[in-house]
This record gives sequence, C-alpha cells and structure tokens, in this order.
Amino acid sequence: MTVTAASPALLHGVGDRALSWLDEHRECFRLTADDLVNNGAVVERLKPIGELALNMQVLFREGVAGSRQKARAGQLLDFAWRELLDGGNVLARLQHDEPLSPVPLEVYATFHELGHRHPGLEAAVEVCRHTATWTALEMMPNRRLGVLNAERKLGLAPSSDFDRAVARTWLGQRPEPWTVQLHIAYDLTHTVFHLTNWGEAPERIPPEIADYLARYLPAWMDDWADLEHWDLLGELLVVDACLPRPTLDAVLWERYAAAQAESGAMPIQRTMPQGDPARVFDLVHHPTLVAAFASAMATSRAMSAVR
Repeated sequence: MTVTAASPALLHGVGDRALSWLDEHRECFRLTADDLVNNGAVVERLKPIGELALNMQVLFREGVAGSRQKARAGQLLDFAWRELLDGGNVLARLQHDEPLSPVPLEVYATFHELGHRHPGLEAAVEVCRHTATWTALEMMPNRRLGVLNAERKLGLAPSSDFDRAVARTWLGQRPEPWTVQLHIAYDLTHTVFHLTNWGEAPERIPPEIADYLARYLPAWMDDWADLEHWDLLGELLVVDACLPRPTLDAVLWERYAAAQAESGAMPIQRTMPQGDPARVFDLVHHPTLVAAFASAMATSRAMSAVR
C-alpha cells in the first residue's frame, strides 16, 4: 500500500505551535525552593529541563526553524542554562549529593554540545567514572545507552561497549512485534534516540534493526493512533523520521496535528486535561516537547526529500 507523505507545512505547524506553548510556559519549568532541598524532586524536575534543551538543540541542528522560531529557541536555551540550572550549579550540587547518579551527566551533555561549560561538574563526573561502580550500576539496557551517548557527547571514553549495550535492549533482540506494550514501546523509541543521538545520525541504526522497524513500525503507529495516545505516537513518529526511508504518513500526522490544542499544547491521550494550571503543565509538557521534536525531525526529512 502506498503511503502519502505529510506536507512540510503541516509538519512544521505542529512544531511552531508547540514551541509557542513551551515559550509561554517557560516559568513552569523552574525548580522551586522546596525542590532544591529534595534531591528526588530535583531529579524529577531536571528531566523536563533536559528535554527542553534537547528539543531546542534539535530545532537548531535540523535547520527547519524560521527567524522567529530561532529567536525563541535561543532565548529558551539561555533561560534554561542561566535561570533554571543557575549556570550548571544545580547539576553540580546534585552531582555532589548523588555522585553516582548519571542524571547530571546526561542533562549536562546537551548543554556541553551547545558550548556551555561547568569545569567543577566535569571534574566531579570524571572522578565517579573511574570507579568500578560506574559500570556496575544496574540499569535498563536503553538507560545504559543513554549514559554511553552522554559520554560520547562530552568526548569521553565510553564506560562500556556501545554495541553490546544495543544488543541487550529489547529492540536489539527484535522479539515478536505483537508483544509491544506501552513500556516496551517507550523503551524501543529511546533505544533509537540514543543510537542516533536524538536523530542526528540515523545511519547509526544497524541495518537489521532498521529493517525490523520498517516492517513493524507502521502497525505500531496505527495502534497507538487508534488509542489516541498522542505522547507515544509522537515518539514513534520520531522513530519513523530516523529510518532510511521514513513514511511521514500524512493520515497519521493529520490525526496527530488535529489532537493538538489551539494553545500548542499536546495532550498525553485523547483530549486536553482541565483544572489547575500547574497540574495541567505537569501532564502535558512532555507530549508537547515530543511534538516539537517530532515536528523538527519530520520537517527536516520532508524538506530533504523535496530538494
């Protein structure tokens, strides 16, 4: 069956609206005074900040942002480093308190690629990386890939074998496609993200994995679209954009775009939640970040096909 690709205008529009919402809600990413005295809360609040930085980096890297988007993305990145992370000091404090946590390294890696530096944090991370515990820490295989990719982004020697880590993931073993459930689907999307450095190098996906995804990804995307799970569908649309021959399925993208609120926010599933603004932000910031990511990747691939 022939699949019609979505138009660059539709793909770009999803990201433009998502970026507008993220910019308008930038203060909601800020850590509170209560967060800063609770390492568990800091870790939870760092995740969306790291994802915000990643999204802005992808937008710049893929070259699909207009002048207004570029200005907004640059301001958001500066705000994240200077205001949300206090020039990296928030990461350094967490590294001091939780020396074997990979979270400061993973968040810092994106800002490091963008030219930001915190020598104290880098020195502390290097001490921890020389311990046997650093490689012995038990974590999900796709999480191990995330640590290895962060090390690569900082130009550090890998703490373990990357190909072996890929082989240990669910996707690396290419099991029965009908066994994909929610958590497995999220795991496989992140395997692709870490493999490709968040879409920068799709050629790093091993051919056998790319073939497996090309065969089964369309069915998975259809399933999660039917369930109206827009957060996971967005991540799967990114995976599609990372394949050698992405579908950029117009029908799926039209359904995805139609789910987006006028404000630019994307609901996790079905429709936008209502109620307390802080609670709504906590529920929709991730799918909205995913929408910006999916849009940048898909628009870039669509524009490449046009050239």
